[in-house]
Amino acid sequence: MAAQGVEPLTGGMATELAGSTGGGTERTGPTDLARRALAPDLARGFLLLFIALANSHYFLRGSEVLGGYPQHGSALDSAGTWLMATFVDGRAFPMFGLLFGYGVAHIVRRQGGAPPRTVRRLLWRRGLVLIVVGILHGLLLYVGDILGAYGALLFAGAWMVRWKDRWLLVIAAMFLVFVSLPTEGSLSVSSDPPDASMLPPDVGTMIVERLQVTPLVALAGPLGFLCPFAIGLWAGRRRVLERPERYRILLWVTAVAGIGLAVLGAHPAALMSSGALDVAGPDVLEVVGPLHDGTGVLGGFGYAALVALLAGRLEARKGPAVRAIAAVGQRSMTCYLLQSVVWTVAFTPFLLDLSGTLTVTTTALLAAATWLGTVLLAHRMQLRGQRGPFEVLVRRVTYGKASSRT
Repeated sequence: MAAQGVEPLTGGMATELAGSTGGGTERTGPTDLARRALAPDLARGFLLLFIALANSHYFLRGSEVLGGYPQHGSALDSAGTWLMATFVDGRAFPMFGLLFGYGVAHIVRRQGGAPPRTVRRLLWRRGLVLIVVGILHGLLLYVGDILGAYGALLFAGAWMVRWKDRWLLVIAAMFLVFVSLPTEGSLSVSSDPPDASMLPPDVGTMIVERLQVTPLVALAGPLGFLCPFAIGLWAGRRRVLERPERYRILLWVTAVAGIGLAVLGAHPAALMSSGALDVAGPDVLEVVGPLHDGTGVLGGFGYAALVALLAGRLEARKGPAVRAIAAVGQRSMTCYLLQSVVWTVAFTPFLLDLSGTLTVTTTALLAAATWLGTVLLAHRMQLRGQRGPFEVLVRRVTYGKASSRT
């Protein structure tokens, strides 16, 4: 079972990605919460809702499944399937991959004139803790973990941070083509039901099955995230998301073109998953699936650009709702892991075992409620000045004593 759709949450995503709000003297430690830019945090906060929607429906069982959606449901289920397959699946995680690269560029910039070896070691420490947490997450909670994939990606990304811009763009283009090539392995058109690694009947089976799958997800995941990660590095060097007034045209073009192409590219798979079209033969599905996935990467870029433009308008007048969603983005790794706790309790056969009871619609409601719960929790932590516990862990391993000063 591969990870769905980025800080991987994470190249998504799910690490605590900093964003400074201004210039001035660069620092070698982590960014304190008061100086973080709104756009990256707001983007991660919003997109964690999409991640909840994208991950949860893959637990559902049915007599027939396509793209992780049980077939022959109600009209409301069909409509929900179309919406999520068009706007959510394969669109949220590339955005988190971009934000992951963006945050890495910020970390490198803050090291100032530190030797390249010192910067690499800092990033490798960050990658190592992501791999360890990701493996434990994959074994104990959710086999589709993306943290391990982001950690593995960072071991290569630590070298990429010194590449020239043109090489980052070339690599991004190459891997965008790679994920768009015809293949029968796309989850967006897969007819496979959830297997024993997703829905283990007992603890022993869970460990045995996931020991085989989790390392594969961590090792294969970076291939799908390299394109958005490279673009994130490129954008992070220019601080594109933090300066929407300077890059307004670029952001608008990216938002309109990226989201537009993602919607068009998703339609063949979305219409089949929702039952509006008959399921095509294998030869057609080998093209339709990668089309959905490849345009989804562009959609992730479009979402990031759209949120950056929105954040530019909201920066000076942040209301409680905006601050609460940004608080989720500041604690994205913790909130991502909390989602997995809910999926584990709700769907695991030896716990609540709701995978054959919930529908696409009710699962989407559960996902939205789970996200809303993390919003309320993150906002409460923000009011108390508390970081997420997993963000604290990553910072301490990455920066050592420097993390205790912010």
